[in-house]
Amino acid sequence: MASATLIALAPHASAPVLPPLSPPVQAGLPAVLALDLGTTTGWALRGRDGHITSGIVTHRNDRWQGGGMRFLRFRQWLTEIKHASDGLDQVVFEEVRRHAGTDGSTPVRGMARDPDRLVRAHVIPYEGVPVGTIKQFATGKGNADKAAMVAAMKARGFHPADDNEADALALLLWSTETQGGRA
Repeated sequence: MASATLIALAPHASAPVLPPLSPPVQAGLPAVLALDLGTTTGWALRGRDGHITSGIVTHRNDRWQGGGMRFLRFRQWLTEIKHASDGLDQVVFEEVRRHAGTDGSTPVRGMARDPDRLVRAHVIPYEGVPVGTIKQFATGKGNADKAAMVAAMKARGFHPADDNEADALALLLWSTETQGGRA
């Protein structure tokens, strides 16, 4: 946010002509959102001030809701995150090429399309990152298990609630520390 500058007037000077108001210039770091997509979605957000927040959000339906409600709630959540963070400069998400559970595969594929729609509509750069790349970065082992991912993030000073949040944190760190793998 731009700060105002006070102008001291000379004893016989006329009032200063101030420049027209313009939108604030984005300063600092880019705001990056990392997503580990699923019914329980892990997320991590680095704001422009460098502060990292993270958590999990669950998109489960109750027995009275159709499958489309999951996607509507997820889309609304993404929009809220975008507005709460005063915009996003980049979105990265865990790219799942194969999902073992049939119940989980369709929602994950559908949720992967939602960030795609959000970022295209708002012209935000985005990137899907293979699971092995994230695990290799975080643990040094491309096929690390869930416990290893949680331990790796705890070693970095974070306190993830579960493996979903740990994966999102690792993805955020991969994206921001290596500039998306291109150090």
